[in-house]
Amino acid sequence: MTDHREQIPLARLFAMAYRQLIEELHDRLAQRGWTDVRTAYGFVLLAARETPTTATELATLMGTTKQAASKLAAGMLSAGYLIEAPTNDDARARPLRLTARGRKLLDTVERIYAELEADWADAIGVQSLDRLRRDLTRAVIATNDGRLPPVRPLR
Repeated sequence: MTDHREQIPLARLFAMAYRQLIEELHDRLAQRGWTDVRTAYGFVLLAARETPTTATELATLMGTTKQAASKLAAGMLSAGYLIEAPTNDDARARPLRLTARGRKLLDTVERIYAELEADWADAIGVQSLDRLRRDLTRAVIATNDGRLPPVRPLR
């Protein structure tokens, strides 16, 4: 075992692992015909998965301007991943929800994540992977007021 001072910092390892997983995700998406998917789409898909979301909410989540979030949403609307969900509350509000195509993409992403996790399980063992998930979940919850935060890009 290396001296603690020589160990790679966790933040650096997480960054490497995240990049590796996301790059492999997009490679596998492209192999399955999803060639127009941008990395930022994942954050929007997750935000709109359970309930419609607005460009203003996306801007807050993404840490961008409303204009940048609107541009991202417009690209996803034209690609058929999102649709505007009419609301009776406010005619100006244009909440976005997933289309069948958006749900299919999200389902494909989840299947690929399962494949990538299986690769990790092959590398470190199922029990180690389960322990890693449990320990990371506990650490994130413990440092975030007892809940999991929303998934958002780095600023």
